[in-house]
Formats: sequence, C-alpha cells, structure tokens
Amino acid sequence: MDTAKDVMPYVTAAINAYGVGALAKTGELAADTDVARGSRILQRVFGRGDTESKLAIMRVAGSKPDDEPSQTALRLAILEAFQTEPHLATEVAAMLPREVTGDDDGMIITGDRVQPAR
Repeated sequence: MDTAKDVMPYVTAAINAYGVGALAKTGELAADTDVARGSRILQRVFGRGDTESKLAIMRVAGSKPDDEPSQTALRLAILEAFQTEPHLATEVAAMLPREVTGDDDGMIITGDRVQPAR
C-alpha cells in the first residue's frame, strides 16, 4: 500500500476547495466527504503547516488539477513527513475509506446450522 499516493485524491480535493486554508478548516471536518477527509489528512500530516508544507500546498492550489510537478512536490512532502514520523503513515492509512473488494458480497452469516439462500 502506497499511503502517500492513496491520500492524493483527498488532499488535492481539500486544497482545491480551500487552498492553504485547508490546514485551518475545522467546521466541516466531521463530514464524511472527500474534501473533509483531505483536510483532516493534511492537518494530521502537516499540523498547522510549516513554511515548506504551505508552499507545497500553495503550488497545488495555484496549479491545474493535472499539474504533475506540483502533485509530486506535495506527495514528496507527505513522504518526508512519513519518514520523519514512521507511525504517521499507519495513522493516515487508517483515515482512508476501506476498499470493498470483489470478493466481499457484504453478507455475514452466523449460527450453527445457517445456510445461505441461493
């Protein structure tokens, strides 16, 4: 799992919505939206933001959505934070929504003689 890559859709959604202000947003953080999740991730990774992280976020905010150099700079800043605090990647990964695989039909069957309906 590449957590830094996996968080990019969420953090860029937050940056596109709020710019550097994503680090200060608190009102809608309880919402279960991509933007709110991205803001929470950015705040967890960067706190209120040092100068370098704010510059990386400003580059993404001021760029086009497909601007690869800006996206790469942000991803590298996230990876650097993960290297500085190794437990951070695990904490951030837990903030991501769980993926549903094709093997999971959502059915839970319990009991001694329960047979699934066919």
